[in-house]
Amino acid sequence: MTTNTDTTRPTTLVLGATGKTGRRVAAALRERGLPVRAASRSAAFRFDWDDRGTWGPALDGASAVYLVDSQRPDAADTVGDFSRLAAERGVRRLVLLSAREDGDAAATLPATESAVKESGVPWTILRPGWFSQNFTESDFLHDSIVEGEVRLPTGTGLEPFIDADDIAAVAVAALTEDGHAGQTYELSGPRLLTFEEAVGEIARATGRDIRFVPVSVEEYVRSMTARGYPAEIARFLGELFDWVGQKKHEYLSDGVRRALGREPRDFSEYVKSAAAAGAWNA
Repeated sequence: MTTNTDTTRPTTLVLGATGKTGRRVAAALRERGLPVRAASRSAAFRFDWDDRGTWGPALDGASAVYLVDSQRPDAADTVGDFSRLAAERGVRRLVLLSAREDGDAAATLPATESAVKESGVPWTILRPGWFSQNFTESDFLHDSIVEGEVRLPTGTGLEPFIDADDIAAVAVAALTEDGHAGQTYELSGPRLLTFEEAVGEIARATGRDIRFVPVSVEEYVRSMTARGYPAEIARFLGELFDWVGQKKHEYLSDGVRRALGREPRDFSEYVKSAAAAGAWNA
Protein backbone atom coordinates (compact mmCIF):
# COMPACT_ATOMS: atom_id res chain seq x y z
CA MET A 1 0.00 0.00 0.00
CA THR A 2 1.31 3.42 -0.94
CA THR A 3 0.80 6.73 0.77
CA ASN A 4 0.26 10.09 -0.82
CA THR A 5 3.33 12.02 -1.91
CA ASP A 6 1.57 14.67 -4.04
CA THR A 7 1.83 17.94 -2.13
CA THR A 8 0.35 20.09 -4.91
CA ARG A 9 -3.25 18.99 -4.38
CA PRO A 10 -5.35 18.59 -1.22
CA THR A 11 -5.17 15.14 0.33
CA THR A 12 -8.04 13.02 1.63
CA LEU A 13 -7.20 11.23 4.86
CA VAL A 14 -8.92 7.84 5.10
CA LEU A 15 -8.94 6.36 8.58
CA GLY A 16 -9.62 2.66 9.08
CA ALA A 17 -8.09 2.23 5.63
CA THR A 18 -7.67 -1.53 5.98
CA GLY A 19 -11.33 -2.05 6.95
CA LYS A 20 -14.30 -3.03 4.79
CA THR A 21 -15.29 0.51 3.85
CA GLY A 22 -12.01 2.36 4.34
CA ARG A 23 -10.08 0.35 1.79
CA ARG A 24 -12.91 0.78 -0.70
CA VAL A 25 -13.02 4.53 -0.12
CA ALA A 26 -9.25 4.80 -0.57
CA ALA A 27 -9.35 2.70 -3.75
CA ALA A 28 -12.20 4.73 -5.25
CA LEU A 29 -10.39 7.98 -4.57
CA ARG A 30 -7.22 6.65 -6.20
CA GLU A 31 -9.24 5.57 -9.23
CA ARG A 32 -10.26 9.22 -9.59
CA GLY A 33 -6.61 10.20 -9.50
CA LEU A 34 -6.97 11.97 -6.16
CA PRO A 35 -4.24 12.06 -3.49
CA VAL A 36 -5.04 9.70 -0.62
CA ARG A 37 -3.44 9.13 2.76
CA ALA A 38 -4.60 5.68 3.83
CA ALA A 39 -4.07 5.31 7.57
CA SER A 40 -4.77 2.75 10.27
CA ARG A 41 -2.92 0.92 13.01
CA SER A 42 -1.71 -1.64 10.46
CA ALA A 43 -1.39 0.53 7.34
CA ALA A 44 1.86 1.92 5.97
CA PHE A 45 0.78 5.31 7.35
CA ARG A 46 0.08 4.60 11.00
CA PHE A 47 -2.91 6.07 12.85
CA ASP A 48 -4.03 4.93 16.29
CA TRP A 49 -6.87 6.43 18.33
CA ASP A 50 -4.94 5.50 21.48
CA ASP A 51 -1.76 7.27 20.33
CA ARG A 52 -2.52 10.95 19.88
CA GLY A 53 0.97 11.48 18.58
CA THR A 54 -0.21 9.89 15.31
CA TRP A 55 -3.08 12.34 14.84
CA GLY A 56 -1.19 15.44 13.74
CA PRO A 57 1.01 13.77 11.10
CA ALA A 58 -2.08 12.07 9.66
CA LEU A 59 -3.87 15.41 9.34
CA ASP A 60 -0.96 17.36 7.83
CA GLY A 61 -2.09 18.71 4.47
CA ALA A 62 -5.45 16.91 4.58
CA SER A 63 -8.50 18.76 3.28
CA ALA A 64 -11.05 16.00 3.89
CA VAL A 65 -11.23 13.10 6.33
CA TYR A 66 -13.15 9.82 6.32
CA LEU A 67 -13.42 8.50 9.87
CA VAL A 68 -15.08 5.46 11.35
CA ASP A 69 -16.84 5.48 14.71
CA SER A 70 -14.97 3.01 16.89
CA GLN A 71 -18.05 2.54 19.15
CA ARG A 72 -15.75 2.43 22.15
CA PRO A 73 -17.04 3.92 25.41
CA ASP A 74 -14.96 7.09 25.02
CA ALA A 75 -15.65 7.44 21.28
CA ALA A 76 -17.48 10.77 21.59
CA ASP A 77 -14.63 12.42 23.50
CA THR A 78 -11.92 10.91 21.31
CA VAL A 79 -13.61 11.65 18.00
CA GLY A 80 -14.53 15.11 19.28
CA ASP A 81 -10.92 15.92 20.14
CA PHE A 82 -9.75 14.63 16.78
CA SER A 83 -12.43 16.60 14.90
CA ARG A 84 -11.46 19.82 16.66
CA LEU A 85 -7.82 19.19 15.78
CA ALA A 86 -8.90 18.62 12.19
CA ALA A 87 -10.64 22.00 12.21
CA GLU A 88 -7.49 23.66 13.55
CA ARG A 89 -5.44 22.00 10.79
CA GLY A 90 -7.70 23.38 8.05
CA VAL A 91 -9.73 20.29 7.18
CA ARG A 92 -12.79 21.32 5.16
CA ARG A 93 -14.86 18.12 5.13
CA LEU A 94 -15.49 15.38 7.68
CA VAL A 95 -17.39 12.23 6.72
CA LEU A 96 -18.25 9.97 9.66
CA LEU A 97 -19.21 6.32 9.24
CA SER A 98 -21.68 5.84 12.07
CA ALA A 99 -24.31 3.07 12.19
CA ARG A 100 -27.91 2.28 12.75
CA GLU A 101 -28.46 2.17 16.47
CA ASP A 102 -27.61 -1.31 17.78
CA GLY A 103 -28.17 -2.30 21.41
CA ASP A 104 -25.77 -0.90 24.00
CA ALA A 105 -23.57 0.56 21.26
CA ALA A 106 -26.43 2.92 20.42
CA ALA A 107 -25.69 4.98 23.53
CA THR A 108 -22.42 6.25 22.05
CA LEU A 109 -23.57 6.94 18.50
CA PRO A 110 -25.55 10.20 18.91
CA ALA A 111 -22.83 11.67 21.12
CA THR A 112 -20.11 10.80 18.60
CA GLU A 113 -22.13 12.25 15.75
CA SER A 114 -22.71 15.42 17.79
CA ALA A 115 -18.98 15.71 18.46
CA VAL A 116 -18.31 15.76 14.72
CA LYS A 117 -21.14 18.21 14.07
CA GLU A 118 -19.82 20.59 16.74
CA SER A 119 -16.24 20.60 15.39
CA GLY A 120 -16.82 23.55 13.08
CA VAL A 121 -15.94 21.48 9.98
CA PRO A 122 -18.69 20.81 7.38
CA TRP A 123 -19.81 17.25 8.07
CA THR A 124 -21.69 14.33 6.56
CA ILE A 125 -22.95 11.35 8.60
CA LEU A 126 -23.39 7.86 7.13
CA ARG A 127 -25.62 5.37 8.99
CA PRO A 128 -25.51 1.96 7.26
CA GLY A 129 -27.17 -1.26 8.30
CA TRP A 130 -25.52 -4.69 8.14
CA PHE A 131 -22.95 -4.94 5.36
CA SER A 132 -23.57 -7.58 2.70
CA GLN A 133 -19.81 -8.17 2.79
CA ASN A 134 -20.04 -9.51 6.34
CA PHE A 135 -20.93 -12.81 4.67
CA THR A 136 -17.57 -12.86 2.85
CA GLU A 137 -15.19 -10.67 4.84
CA SER A 138 -16.07 -11.45 8.47
CA ASP A 139 -14.94 -14.79 9.86
CA PHE A 140 -17.93 -15.09 12.21
CA LEU A 141 -20.25 -15.51 9.19
CA HIS A 142 -17.98 -16.59 6.34
CA ASP A 143 -16.52 -19.62 8.11
CA SER A 144 -19.96 -20.95 9.08
CA ILE A 145 -21.16 -20.67 5.50
CA VAL A 146 -18.12 -22.56 4.22
CA GLU A 147 -18.75 -25.24 6.87
CA GLY A 148 -22.37 -25.55 5.72
CA GLU A 149 -24.24 -24.55 8.88
CA VAL A 150 -25.04 -21.03 10.08
CA ARG A 151 -26.33 -20.80 13.66
CA LEU A 152 -27.65 -17.37 14.60
CA PRO A 153 -30.04 -15.77 17.14
CA THR A 154 -31.67 -13.51 14.54
CA GLY A 155 -35.04 -15.29 14.49
CA THR A 156 -37.36 -13.88 11.83
CA GLY A 157 -35.96 -10.36 12.07
CA LEU A 158 -35.51 -8.60 8.75
CA GLU A 159 -32.40 -6.69 7.67
CA PRO A 160 -31.91 -4.36 4.64
CA PHE A 161 -28.36 -5.50 3.82
CA ILE A 162 -26.27 -2.70 2.32
CA ASP A 163 -23.38 -3.29 -0.05
CA ALA A 164 -20.06 -1.91 1.20
CA ASP A 165 -19.32 -0.62 -2.30
CA ASP A 166 -22.42 1.57 -2.06
CA ILE A 167 -21.30 2.89 1.33
CA ALA A 168 -17.92 3.76 -0.15
CA ALA A 169 -19.51 5.45 -3.15
CA VAL A 170 -21.60 7.68 -0.88
CA ALA A 171 -18.53 8.46 1.23
CA VAL A 172 -16.48 9.43 -1.83
CA ALA A 173 -19.27 11.68 -3.08
CA ALA A 174 -19.43 13.41 0.31
CA LEU A 175 -15.64 13.78 0.44
CA THR A 176 -15.24 15.20 -3.05
CA GLU A 177 -18.49 16.82 -4.20
CA ASP A 178 -20.61 19.76 -3.09
CA GLY A 179 -24.12 19.35 -1.76
CA HIS A 180 -23.53 16.77 0.97
CA ALA A 181 -22.50 18.99 3.89
CA GLY A 182 -24.93 18.80 6.78
CA GLN A 183 -26.56 15.62 5.47
CA THR A 184 -27.22 12.42 7.42
CA TYR A 185 -27.60 9.48 5.06
CA GLU A 186 -29.36 6.36 6.33
CA LEU A 187 -28.00 3.63 4.06
CA SER A 188 -29.79 0.40 3.25
CA GLY A 189 -30.25 -2.01 0.40
CA PRO A 190 -33.46 -2.05 -1.66
CA ARG A 191 -35.25 -4.89 0.19
CA LEU A 192 -35.59 -6.62 3.53
CA LEU A 193 -34.37 -10.18 4.15
CA THR A 194 -34.11 -12.49 7.12
CA PHE A 195 -30.68 -13.98 7.73
CA GLU A 196 -32.19 -17.35 6.85
CA GLU A 197 -33.29 -15.99 3.48
CA ALA A 198 -29.85 -14.45 2.94
CA VAL A 199 -28.17 -17.79 3.66
CA GLY A 200 -30.67 -19.45 1.29
CA GLU A 201 -29.65 -17.11 -1.52
CA ILE A 202 -26.00 -17.97 -0.91
CA ALA A 203 -26.82 -21.70 -0.95
CA ARG A 204 -28.62 -21.41 -4.29
CA ALA A 205 -25.88 -19.31 -5.85
CA THR A 206 -23.16 -21.76 -4.77
CA GLY A 207 -25.17 -24.92 -5.38
CA ARG A 208 -24.32 -26.07 -1.88
CA ASP A 209 -26.41 -27.35 1.02
CA ILE A 210 -26.04 -24.63 3.68
CA ARG A 211 -28.32 -24.93 6.70
CA PHE A 212 -29.59 -22.06 8.81
CA VAL A 213 -30.20 -23.03 12.44
CA PRO A 214 -31.97 -20.56 14.78
CA VAL A 215 -30.44 -20.51 18.27
CA SER A 216 -30.77 -18.42 21.41
CA VAL A 217 -28.33 -15.64 22.20
CA GLU A 218 -26.92 -17.74 25.03
CA GLU A 219 -26.34 -20.72 22.70
CA TYR A 220 -24.69 -18.45 20.16
CA VAL A 221 -22.31 -16.92 22.71
CA ARG A 222 -21.36 -20.38 24.01
CA SER A 223 -20.68 -21.68 20.51
CA MET A 224 -18.54 -18.68 19.60
CA THR A 225 -16.43 -18.90 22.75
CA ALA A 226 -16.01 -22.62 22.05
CA ARG A 227 -14.65 -21.66 18.63
CA GLY A 228 -12.02 -19.49 20.31
CA TYR A 229 -13.63 -16.04 20.21
CA PRO A 230 -13.04 -13.91 23.32
CA ALA A 231 -16.12 -13.83 25.54
CA GLU A 232 -16.45 -10.05 25.13
CA ILE A 233 -16.51 -10.31 21.32
CA ALA A 234 -18.93 -13.24 21.40
CA ARG A 235 -21.33 -11.31 23.63
CA PHE A 236 -21.05 -8.22 21.41
CA LEU A 237 -21.88 -10.22 18.28
CA GLY A 238 -24.71 -11.97 20.10
CA GLU A 239 -26.18 -8.60 21.03
CA LEU A 240 -25.98 -7.34 17.45
CA PHE A 241 -27.73 -10.42 16.09
CA ASP A 242 -30.32 -10.29 18.86
CA TRP A 243 -31.05 -6.67 17.90
CA VAL A 244 -31.97 -7.94 14.44
CA GLY A 245 -34.12 -10.64 16.03
CA GLN A 246 -35.97 -7.97 17.98
CA LYS A 247 -36.99 -6.50 14.60
CA LYS A 248 -35.26 -3.17 15.22
CA HIS A 249 -33.98 -2.85 11.65
CA GLU A 250 -37.09 -3.60 9.62
CA TYR A 251 -37.17 -0.48 7.48
CA LEU A 252 -35.67 0.71 4.22
CA SER A 253 -33.98 4.08 3.78
CA ASP A 254 -33.22 6.31 0.81
CA GLY A 255 -29.69 7.48 1.59
CA VAL A 256 -28.04 5.90 -1.46
CA ARG A 257 -30.64 7.38 -3.77
CA ARG A 258 -30.37 10.82 -2.15
CA ALA A 259 -26.58 10.87 -2.30
CA LEU A 260 -25.94 9.17 -5.65
CA GLY A 261 -29.16 9.52 -7.63
CA ARG A 262 -29.46 5.75 -8.15
CA GLU A 263 -30.82 2.69 -6.39
CA PRO A 264 -28.58 0.66 -4.06
CA ARG A 265 -27.18 -2.69 -5.13
CA ASP A 266 -29.42 -5.64 -4.31
CA PHE A 267 -28.18 -8.43 -2.06
CA SER A 268 -28.65 -10.96 -4.86
CA GLU A 269 -26.20 -9.05 -7.08
CA TYR A 270 -23.59 -9.20 -4.33
CA VAL A 271 -24.21 -12.92 -3.76
CA LYS A 272 -23.90 -13.81 -7.46
CA SER A 273 -20.62 -11.93 -7.88
CA ALA A 274 -19.17 -13.31 -4.64
CA ALA A 275 -20.16 -16.87 -5.53
CA ALA A 276 -18.67 -16.51 -9.01
CA ALA A 277 -15.42 -15.38 -7.40
CA GLY A 278 -15.37 -18.51 -5.22
CA ALA A 279 -15.90 -16.66 -1.94
CA TRP A 280 -17.64 -19.61 -0.26
CA ASN A 281 -15.91 -22.57 -1.86
CA ALA A 282 -15.56 -25.34 0.68
